[in-house]
Amino acid sequence: MTAADRLGTYLNGHLAGANAGVATAERLAGRIRTEPTAGTLAQLVADITSDREQLKTIIERLGVSGHPLKEAVGRAAGEASRLVVAEVMTGSEHLTVLLEAETLAMGIHGKLALWEALLAVVPAHPRLAEFDLAGLVARAHAQRDRVEEIRLAAVQRSFAVA
Repeated sequence: MTAADRLGTYLNGHLAGANAGVATAERLAGRIRTEPTAGTLAQLVADITSDREQLKTIIERLGVSGHPLKEAVGRAAGEASRLVVAEVMTGSEHLTVLLEAETLAMGIHGKLALWEALLAVVPAHPRLAEFDLAGLVARAHAQRDRVEEIRLAAVQRSFAVA
């Protein structure tokens, strides 16, 4: 397997995660649409969706095609995650919001690692220089801060209220 093949595998794995991340962000947005952090999450959904599209463009431009099995596994993992944090399992709407926010935070951390990894290999893969990877790193940091605001609000509603 060549370095380009390995990069393709890596990118497609992250694309599966990005698909799950968009779904998680959308579910979370639906759950908190009447809370003060709803506007923050609406922008977060738009940014995460945009990041996924950017990743698709990178994959396309590098000529590393999608992997149907990984896409299917990513969808299945997303569904399993959704079931684990469902209110019927947690017994609490607030705890479900907290768990989904934490899932989203982990996904954003993974995406940040992706953008940083790509920045590190620009010399080996010059086509990556076409993309604003530093901007994507900065946006991931901002997303992490926004989801942390949502997560901490959910912590208070979950555990501080009797």
